[in-house]
Amino acid sequence: MCAAGRRWGRRQRALLWAVLLAAWEAAWGQLRYSVPEEMPKGSFVGDVAKDLGLQLPEIRDRGIHISDKGSKQYFTLHVKTGHLVTAERIDREQLCESVQQCVLRCELIVQGEMQVYGIQVEITDMNDNAPSFREAETALRMSEMTAPWSRFPLPDAQDPDSGRNSLQSYELSGDEHFSLAVQVGPGGDQRPELVLAKALDREEAAFHELVLRAMDGGDPARTGTARIRVTVLDANDNAPVFSQAEYTVRVPEDVPVGSVLVTVTATDADEGLNGHVKYLFKKITEKASQIFQLDAEVGAITLLRSLDFEERDSYELEVQAHDGGGLFDTTHVVITVTDVNDHVPVLTVSSTLSEISEDAPSGTVVALLHVKDGDSGANGEVRCSLDKDVPFRLEKSYEDYYRVVTARELDREQVSEYNVMVRAADGGSPSLQSSAVLALRVLDVNDNAPVFLEERYSARLAENNAAGALVLTVRATDADWGQNARVRYRLAEGRVRGAPLSSYVSVQAETGALYALRSLDYEQLRELQLCVRAEDGGAPALSSNVSVRLQIVDENDNAPQVLYPPAAAAAAWSGVELAPRRSEAGALVAKVVAVDADAGQNAWLSYELAKATEPGLFRVGPHSGEVRTARSPLARDAARHSLVVLVRDHGRPALSATATLSVVLAESVAELLAELGSAAHEAAAPGEPAASLTRWLVLAVAAVSCLFVAFLLLLLALRLRRCHRQQLLPPDSGASRGVPVSHFVGIDGVRAFLQSYAHDVSLTADSRKSHLRFSAASCCDTLPARPPPDEPAPLLGDEDPAGALPSDPAPPSETLTKSMVKVPLV
Repeated sequence: MCAAGRRWGRRQRALLWAVLLAAWEAAWGQLRYSVPEEMPKGSFVGDVAKDLGLQLPEIRDRGIHISDKGSKQYFTLHVKTGHLVTAERIDREQLCESVQQCVLRCELIVQGEMQVYGIQVEITDMNDNAPSFREAETALRMSEMTAPWSRFPLPDAQDPDSGRNSLQSYELSGDEHFSLAVQVGPGGDQRPELVLAKALDREEAAFHELVLRAMDGGDPARTGTARIRVTVLDANDNAPVFSQAEYTVRVPEDVPVGSVLVTVTATDADEGLNGHVKYLFKKITEKASQIFQLDAEVGAITLLRSLDFEERDSYELEVQAHDGGGLFDTTHVVITVTDVNDHVPVLTVSSTLSEISEDAPSGTVVALLHVKDGDSGANGEVRCSLDKDVPFRLEKSYEDYYRVVTARELDREQVSEYNVMVRAADGGSPSLQSSAVLALRVLDVNDNAPVFLEERYSARLAENNAAGALVLTVRATDADWGQNARVRYRLAEGRVRGAPLSSYVSVQAETGALYALRSLDYEQLRELQLCVRAEDGGAPALSSNVSVRLQIVDENDNAPQVLYPPAAAAAAWSGVELAPRRSEAGALVAKVVAVDADAGQNAWLSYELAKATEPGLFRVGPHSGEVRTARSPLARDAARHSLVVLVRDHGRPALSATATLSVVLAESVAELLAELGSAAHEAAAPGEPAASLTRWLVLAVAAVSCLFVAFLLLLLALRLRRCHRQQLLPPDSGASRGVPVSHFVGIDGVRAFLQSYAHDVSLTADSRKSHLRFSAASCCDTLPARPPPDEPAPLLGDEDPAGALPSDPAPPSETLTKSMVKVPLV
């Protein structure tokens, strides 16, 4: 694909140059374009209408057409677009085989104006042809005595492409004995030559396979290959060599006449007459020459008459091999005659059992055998044996009688039947033997308990399952047979949450399938441990147990539950979150708290702002549920805002819940009370008089005012008392860090900023009191650094000197970290 992309890029650049060139030459009545070869029919060549300044209607009306000078038309004019396009695919190599620049000429005839325009189209070359050799394989013959650095001409390759796309170089690969030299001819053509770089040795390698590769300069480059086969001619420089220095053969005395006893082989690395080997007896007795014959061409030694072991048991011969050049080699041949064992032992089964119990004791007699051999000496000595890895052994009984007895206890579960092979072999060479098979079936005893396929079972069951759902299948196998191998399953007794285990699950006695009898709830029961027993049908019965662990998998069947704000907070503005109008972006306004009774991914909660009175003013943390300001409130923003927060879990499908928050932007207490009063008025029931709401608001404002005045008096008294103490004690050198009293208003011992402040607001949903918390973190008139929690901070900033008496701590009302306004609401 990369090569195709590059070719397409080159074609596009060629077309761009053709358009620029045509625009320059159009003014001279001559159009010149360039197009790559092998373009499909209908490919764009040039915009003739644009270059000649012709309008498209004029092309149709004036009868404009293309006329080629050759016998074949390669271009045509597209009437609708005014483009010159190819009439068929153009092959540059066919049109301009030996021309460096291929140009096709045609005329554009405007019949209405009797005007003729000449058009020249240059066909640019594409690397569409690979170098090729006239013959795919070339054979050369060289003598192994050829001197190194001799040169031999090689066939050259042809590439019909031109320029860089034509043949550029050659490469030779395949053998270290040869290298490549390239000669450049008068016309610049390259002529490859084969150079012998290393002396040849026909005995080392009779043939050399080389690959000559021709490459062009295209991108990507194309290659062509030719195989060079060099045949090395021989020189007589090698003597025959036998494959063995001595041949030893053992033949029986009854070998048939005419049999080939042994074949000697000698090889000569030379060729032709120099490599032709013949054989002859160099040393042989007269008697042996009457018994053995040597084939001069093949080297086979054959038997002329029968051998007799008692007459002679071995013969030694000497054989010579020589080639046509007079070189030779010698080897020794030893023929040993062996005695013939021509009687096979006879094995007879006198008595045998067909069945035996697997609990039979060791040493139980299974069969009685008798053996006999007609030979004498070692050939007549008979040895009996059994197969290995069988629980039986042979015992000598009497003379030629043997007993087959059990060597250990039998196990029917491992092997239920035995075919015991008894072999009788004599001492001959080669040994002759006979055999007999004892068929024995082992009877079963119930000695194996059922065995479960797994040490323990575990399964996962989704909650809310249907009653009777299949949980898993336990399976036990019994190695015994028949009734002893029949397995039945049952549950072990147990209780779960005070109820019998059998009320939760049951097991099918025959198959071991475990079923859930009721729908299970992950939130009530997350895991169930039970035990299944498998019992066989033997007498007495054997059994085994396996533990089963059933894990209840949580399903997303519980929607998120919003803890804060409570659902009651959504009605009548009973729960209001307060935010100062001077809050900065990112200030915490409230936090939505929700839980999910599910587990895992089903309990992962995310928060998002589903609906807001002012969409761009607030944002919700997707993981924390914190409601923060997305920007600083503006003066044009409404005072009251309703936010709907969507809480969604990560189950499939996901479940969700919504929480509604009411946020009030207040600049002062008066504005806050006014907004709350307005909210209460709007939330009042239609039948309730508006005067009643006003009366309650007036009472609330009066109560707050009284508390405010009382707190100011208390602060004034504390200030006078502190001033009196400062007059009695020497003043400290440190500067006072006091803050004017006018900056503080307290109710119920809460410090607050009234002129410039930033605060967090929280209105409880299930209380008759709502709290307005003012934080000192972002005040314009900053307070001193907050003291540690265990050290009371002075209310008005005048700290006691270092030597102040610890017995006179600041009163509790001076320890203020935040200010709170509690406003009773209807």
